[in-house]
Amino acid sequence: MSESSQQLVVLGLGYVGLPLVREATHRGVPVTGFDVSPAVVGGLNAGRSHVDDISDAEVAAMVQVGFTATSDPACLDTADVAVICVPTPLDERRAPDLRAVEAAARTIRDHLRPGMLVVLESTSYPGTTDTLVRGILEESGMVAGRDFALAFSPERIDPGNPTWNLRNTPKIVGGFTPACTERAAEFYALLVDTVVRAPGPREAEMAKLLENTYRHINIALVNEMAVISHHLGVDLWAAIDAARTKPFGFSAFYPGPGVGGHCIPIDPNYLSHQVRELGYEFRFVELAQDISGRMPAYVVSRVQALLAARHPEPARARVLLLGLTYKADIADDRETPARDVVRELRRVGLDAVGHDPHLEGFVVDGQPLTLIADLQEALVGCDVAVVLQWHAAFDPARIAAGAPLVFDTRGRMHGPNVERL
Repeated sequence: MSESSQQLVVLGLGYVGLPLVREATHRGVPVTGFDVSPAVVGGLNAGRSHVDDISDAEVAAMVQVGFTATSDPACLDTADVAVICVPTPLDERRAPDLRAVEAAARTIRDHLRPGMLVVLESTSYPGTTDTLVRGILEESGMVAGRDFALAFSPERIDPGNPTWNLRNTPKIVGGFTPACTERAAEFYALLVDTVVRAPGPREAEMAKLLENTYRHINIALVNEMAVISHHLGVDLWAAIDAARTKPFGFSAFYPGPGVGGHCIPIDPNYLSHQVRELGYEFRFVELAQDISGRMPAYVVSRVQALLAARHPEPARARVLLLGLTYKADIADDRETPARDVVRELRRVGLDAVGHDPHLEGFVVDGQPLTLIADLQEALVGCDVAVVLQWHAAFDPARIAAGAPLVFDTRGRMHGPNVERL
């Protein structure tokens, strides 16, 4: 069997799994997608994408060259490689929720074949691959490293990034045994330009958590500095621009209304939870969570202060929220801090509406936020516009001219009626 003839099954066809499918089809690797959602399966087979970075035309092209999506686990009966790309959210106690990983592992277990390579890409705490996943798979009677190969390879998908994608971002792999690592490295070499071998799955799992914890802590640092800078009368945005001229020892991070998305607010909790189970405290992560978690309320307090100083009836003001997604130029609103901003505005009794060119609806605690599709209409009808996310479609001059007051949490605007975080 040649490497290019390996039959691939990707379990989970979201923001991680679908780009993997696309790259496999580009490289001529036969691939089937497995997902438990009938809507996802039906949409993909009809040539419709539900992922920002992949167009309908790309999905149609994938289908044309042989890709199919299914909810039938029998697709694993002929698989040589199975890659788990399912969500790993937090539960109501903000502890790791690995039910989707467990379900995917059980599905593979029931169809596991000798010689199969199983890879977990879903983010989790160190030990998930070689304990939880391995334990489920070995219920088949086969042994990892002997009868089948097992590895962890963290996803590094950055939705909306026009430069870095699955192919040109180095791919970390860590196998349960050295032979497992090599098997996984050989497979991913078919899809990506650079493969980085880690000593084992735990190091690969920790690498992913380290990357996002590093970002989480540094974002919290500049968020706290934004609060301090305001009290000191310092333009933090200008200070960051000055600091980033240093060619070594400094990486620029920027403040905002909080942290959002499927990685930064989630992944560090996996490590923090595991550390607590060992009897320790991961104080950096917990402090970062506390600081960034306070930012939505701080943003609203700044908006209230701005209205109190420059609006005749601040309690009756209408607040327009510009940009509700967690990241610029995408339609993904998972874990967006905009929801906490809306909650706080509602708590203090301020009327809020929103505008986001990438969203058709936005619901907070079961209650929809009114979205105004026409930006000019939204600007004219507000008393203060609050920039929560900066999309390429936004024109700073138009926003400044259309809104009486602007509070900019992204540092993109200037003007006599503009105040920045």
